[in-house]
Amino acid sequence: MSLASILEPLQRPLFTVLDTPVSWTEVLGFGSGALCVWLVARQHLANWPIGIANNLFFVLLFTQAGLYADAGLQIVFIILAVYGWWTWTHGGGPGSDALPVRRTTRTEWTWLLTAGVVGTLALTLLLDRATDSTVPFWDALTTALSLMATYGQCRKRLESWWLWIAADVVYVPLYAHKELYLTSLLYLGFMTLCVLGLRGWTRDLTDRRERVPAGATA
Repeated sequence: MSLASILEPLQRPLFTVLDTPVSWTEVLGFGSGALCVWLVARQHLANWPIGIANNLFFVLLFTQAGLYADAGLQIVFIILAVYGWWTWTHGGGPGSDALPVRRTTRTEWTWLLTAGVVGTLALTLLLDRATDSTVPFWDALTTALSLMATYGQCRKRLESWWLWIAADVVYVPLYAHKELYLTSLLYLGFMTLCVLGLRGWTRDLTDRRERVPAGATA
């Protein structure tokens, strides 16, 4: 039995939206993606295995849609998810078994923004010259923003939510343009969950700082 024959049932249309068939892959990606973001907002460790499953569904979906950078991005997400899973359980430092929410430092912003700009330009050129992508810049931009946001998520940096919101603002019309309407709707929902996650992590950071005795390091 070939891999194609195993995956073929996931590619079958389940229903139609705006005269466009929606596959099992997109539906499963929708459900697992929404659950993953909700778990991240609640700082629940289960977000990582659910996120890995979501990445696998999206590899298939984005490859079919010709969003090659986004498809390749899912592989990177899986690697980062393993790192994030470990960091959330081991990165809290002495006397702590959990990683606390922190602000992104100036040094982190400097190299994140530099890597984001360079990555966007490099990916745009690669996609434009080596693939049949019709949206090389936007595909590259969302890839760079998502990687920056995922790093912040792995380290529990508060500003990672702002990066996800910025990426979602581009993702929504991009996926609609590619007739991935359910996925576009999913990312619209992601923006709402990101706002809730931002509020929750901000509250957690504020509460933790208020509990730290004067003179101690937050």
